[in-house]
Amino acid sequence: MIRIEARDLQKQFNDRLIFSHINFTLQSGESLAITGPNGSGKTTLVRIVSGLLSPSGGAIVYHIDGRTYRPVEVYPLIGLVGPYLQLYLNLTAWENLVFFSKIRGLTVDKSRLRRLMAHFGLAGRELDLLKTFSSGMLQRMKYVVALIHQPEVLLVDEPTSNLDEEGSETVYQLLDEQQQNKILIVATNEPEEIRFGRKRVDVAGQE
Repeated sequence: MIRIEARDLQKQFNDRLIFSHINFTLQSGESLAITGPNGSGKTTLVRIVSGLLSPSGGAIVYHIDGRTYRPVEVYPLIGLVGPYLQLYLNLTAWENLVFFSKIRGLTVDKSRLRRLMAHFGLAGRELDLLKTFSSGMLQRMKYVVALIHQPEVLLVDEPTSNLDEEGSETVYQLLDEQQQNKILIVATNEPEEIRFGRKRVDVAGQE
């Protein structure tokens, strides 16, 4: 059982306060939707929860088996999809998957990786350079990379960005499965995506 606790989180860039007084708890089998207008701090909060940014105040803590950890200490448990995450465009899809598998200390499971590629509509494109992929295909590829290690915690910023209807439905199925017995955090303002958050934090006005 994993539990995530946000304790009075605050983030400030120079003299600008982005948000403060953010509090929530999540455990396995629960989900959270982060909402708010553009520029209100949704992405910033996702990056803090994932360990890519440090808060200016407060703390984000992971509780596992009676012990507490900082986000950077539980990196193997976290999967992240967001528009600011970049893949290696001058490598093939397969080279990206092998690279990220090794980064996570995983043995390259060719069968699983091929199944993931097929699930996201990318079968047969394994040997193509990512720079030949459309924006929608790159979004699908980000999901494949995020799911390599079957993460217990999945954070998704703008889940269906650049995706067509078929791709969106595949993502919705994934989000539904993730929230059943793992932890899901979705940053969005789209009603179809907000519904995947059984809990909700609106960063607007949290100052």
